[in-house]
Amino acid sequence: MAALLSPVAPGGQARTAPAPSGRSGWLARHWPFLLIVPALLVLLAVFVYPVAQTFVSAFTTPNPGMENFSWFFGSSANVAVLTRTFSTALWSTLICLALAYPYAYLMTVASPRARAALLLIVMLPFWTSLMVRTFAWLVLLQDTGVINGFLGLFGVGPFGLVRSQVGVLVGMVQILMPFMVLPLYSVMSGIDRRLLTAAQSLGARPIVALARIFVPLSLPGVAAGSTMVFITSLGFYVTPALLGSPSEALISQFMYTQVSGMLMWGRGGAMAVVLFATTLLLMGLLGLAMRAGRRRKVGAR
Repeated sequence: MAALLSPVAPGGQARTAPAPSGRSGWLARHWPFLLIVPALLVLLAVFVYPVAQTFVSAFTTPNPGMENFSWFFGSSANVAVLTRTFSTALWSTLICLALAYPYAYLMTVASPRARAALLLIVMLPFWTSLMVRTFAWLVLLQDTGVINGFLGLFGVGPFGLVRSQVGVLVGMVQILMPFMVLPLYSVMSGIDRRLLTAAQSLGARPIVALARIFVPLSLPGVAAGSTMVFITSLGFYVTPALLGSPSEALISQFMYTQVSGMLMWGRGGAMAVVLFATTLLLMGLLGLAMRAGRRRKVGAR
């Protein structure tokens, strides 16, 4: 009886539980995948299928072929809009990085109560609708708005802050800041600050220790936040439409005009394909450059 109850067989070999068989065995092996099947089905229905239809229409509507792409690249205005879209996204990313980096660093050195308050300020924009925030900036930045009125007290202005790229950048940066601050703070909070203390004990000045040790260790957060902000800003529509001018429209506004106003689904799809392909190309080149930099740094060591 004791031998039967023991997990070790009489011959000294450990007993193993019999593997499940049949339907129960298949479920035991594949249950992690089954948990994500509903999410995958929703993703396919509401994202992958519409995007695929848009891409297909670029090559098939109104006629099969490359007609829509010939139209896009044959117009200097379309190329200028594409260039303006990427330049606006780049400026938004750089401004967000310049503002978010010291803010995220302050969150790492602040007391727990101050850190909670700073995090609350970052999350506060998510509690307000995008339309509400954009209309609020429209009120603040207009020629007779609060900002120009305040500058007028010092005899400065008024400036044309709306219907210009300045207003678009202000609105986009305010909306995109959390997407830069949170990745930066996530990486910075994991950096061992004793490394800075060790560098200073060896004679490095605080600013040198920060630049030579802390900044390189925070580069993964910089890369993650910059990628997220850059890609998100490429698809902005509401903010450029309300704060910008038609003469400085971005490609999302051109897509809306072609699809909704002129019912040219093929041309809108061609714009989407060009934007998607250009973004992938730039991200691929950036990834190759970062990989080459890491290899060069490892080789130098």
